[in-house]
Amino acid sequence: MISGAHVILYSRDAEADRAFIRDVLGFPGVDAGGGWLIFKLPPSEVAVHPADGPPRHEFYLMCDDLDSQLGEFRAKGVEITRPVSEQRWGKLTAVRLPSGGELPLYEPLHPVAHSL
Repeated sequence: MISGAHVILYSRDAEADRAFIRDVLGFPGVDAGGGWLIFKLPPSEVAVHPADGPPRHEFYLMCDDLDSQLGEFRAKGVEITRPVSEQRWGKLTAVRLPSGGELPLYEPLHPVAHSL
């Protein structure tokens, strides 16, 4: 029986991004050995979209109130990298990880599966 999902983010500065996930996002985690942190994620869901090019994967964090969440991030000095855009499926933006990567966030306007 499948009991969960494991997401991997590749980073140019894994230590800094781990600290961001722990300290800014506030995700609890476990030390898998030698300081290798693995974090608990909020409830999640997966969607499969058609692709015109090679298959790829994306990772988004979902928010109930994107504007409020962005206010919390700004108060912590987190860089918002994209203006909030209104999509037919939700409100979308992204924040900068310490490594320089982006972490997309969205507030869904569609029914969510993670609460089933």
